[in-house]
Amino acid sequence: MDLIQTIKDLVKFRTETGNASEIAKAAEYIKQKFAETAAKVDIFQTTASPVIFIRNTDSLDFDVIVLGHIDVVPADDKMFEPIIKEGKMFGRGTLDMKSFAAVALNSMEYAVNNNLALKFGVILSTDEEKGSKSTESFLTAYPNINAKIVLDNDVGGDITKIVSKCKNPVFVKLISTGKEAHGSTPWNGIDANELLFKTWQNIRKIYPYYSLEIAQPSDTWFDTVHFATIEGGQVSNIISNYAEALLDFRLTENSSVENLCKNLNSCMEKGVEYKIVSQSTPVVMDESNPYILDYKRFAENIMGRKIEFEHIGGATDSRAFAVKGSVVIMHSGTGDGMHASDEWVDLESVKQIADIQIKFLEHLAKK
Repeated sequence: MDLIQTIKDLVKFRTETGNASEIAKAAEYIKQKFAETAAKVDIFQTTASPVIFIRNTDSLDFDVIVLGHIDVVPADDKMFEPIIKEGKMFGRGTLDMKSFAAVALNSMEYAVNNNLALKFGVILSTDEEKGSKSTESFLTAYPNINAKIVLDNDVGGDITKIVSKCKNPVFVKLISTGKEAHGSTPWNGIDANELLFKTWQNIRKIYPYYSLEIAQPSDTWFDTVHFATIEGGQVSNIISNYAEALLDFRLTENSSVENLCKNLNSCMEKGVEYKIVSQSTPVVMDESNPYILDYKRFAENIMGRKIEFEHIGGATDSRAFAVKGSVVIMHSGTGDGMHASDEWVDLESVKQIADIQIKFLEHLAKK
């Protein structure tokens, strides 16, 4: 497989989450990649969005699964025309994460063509950027699917780091109810916006504010929250009787949703309530796990340098397998501009990830 050309081809598909026609074209492109091989390719249709399921076995008890996605966040037309400059490929999805979806396809082609004695699968979702509902539907349809090892390349940014911990994303909606009145007579009403702001200030006493203008803490492994969206009021001269906000909490493995609720209960102003919209689980791996150390050794040999472990605040779809006991190895290539207008990936790092993945699969097949 021409890895770089495959990346370019995938980037050209405008697979913004929800763009069903382009997603379908990209899925069919991937399916055709394996038309002349022994790989089994299913495009699993869900009510949300399809999932591309590729494997070299009929079994659902895998030795290794690679997880990823091919959907992207919105971008200008020019970002769907990839450009290579000074060893970097620029374009939407180059880092997040079509380059590494291509790596997974490359690994599958290698495993099939070389008859690796390994039950190997690739799962690519198409709505990861908006919550991975398709993955949830897929796993519900295949409740017995398991994997000893999950390779997760969707933690992009730095090939010199293997991620050993991801936080638990918990989304909370604040709902504030007040009483309408004319804007000139606020004493006749109860401002739902004001109640919401007061509640937010209470929350900030427990979970402080951070930004680019504030020095980054030396240790960032603690719970955080940001004010994701807010809506309140309809016209300028009416006291708002309703307001709501969505909060994005990121909890470490040392926290719990129960403790979060306890904190939120202490923050609510009269007229304000909350509900947990979604929650997950942190992914925490043992850095001394033999499989992880084997992978790390191959990576260091190929790169010719030491690799460190790191912890990140982002979530990962591999949590669905982590809770089943899978060893999750989170490692990606180098790049920057994820979700921005200057997104890029270092192509040498992509090739190295591809080499590391194949060497690791070969090693496992010999065990």
